[in-house]
Amino acid sequence: MKKIFLSLMLGMSLFSLTSCNDSKDELTDSRLTYYVKLDMQGDAFVQVPIGSTYTDAGCTATMNGEDATSRIITTGLDAIDTNTAGLYTVTYSAVNNDGFPASVKRTVAVCDPTVTTDISGTWTTQAGTYRLYKGATTPFAGYTCKIQKAAPGIFSVSDFFAGWYDQRAGYGSSYACKGYLQLLADGTLVCLSNGVAGWGDALDEGTFSGAYDATTETIQWQCGYAGSMTFYITLNK
Repeated sequence: MKKIFLSLMLGMSLFSLTSCNDSKDELTDSRLTYYVKLDMQGDAFVQVPIGSTYTDAGCTATMNGEDATSRIITTGLDAIDTNTAGLYTVTYSAVNNDGFPASVKRTVAVCDPTVTTDISGTWTTQAGTYRLYKGATTPFAGYTCKIQKAAPGIFSVSDFFAGWYDQRAGYGSSYACKGYLQLLADGTLVCLSNGVAGWGDALDEGTFSGAYDATTETIQWQCGYAGSMTFYITLNK
């Protein structure tokens, strides 16, 4: 009986020793990763007069206190057309030794300095504003849309839905369709970019059309969304 007891005690000791060794192995298996820190040179939003030459300020990078600029991959520069007004995006990205990515973006606004009209301000939806969905129209009015000048003829828009989801439905600003539009000399409005962060989507491509009437100080546009609805917006200050 004594021998059996001693054998059990020896077995338990060996199991305990093995478990401790396994725990040590697990603790020493952890690794420390260093992330790439990107430092974009110049401004994140750059204005370039149409017809001029754009020179990018570039970006630098460090990782664990050492220079890592050689890791940067720059995309979007080839797409910049300084003869065509609009917004262009330059992206700087890099990956660390463990495959973790980092990126920063610069917006290049090619603008027409001769367009001096400024439509900045808080605009309000008027009678005649409605959503068309599956043949049924739902009018709405009294909601606000903020438009701010970003560059000559280029403006940020707080919500291309003009308050439908953000204010009327109470979903909050994540469900506003934010973006930029361009005002041409003849009053035509062109949507340059847009997106709904809450749903990760955007207006139906090619469905936006709009205009600014300087005489009545009225903005009107229409845009399709989700393949099944169209918004008809009329705005006044």
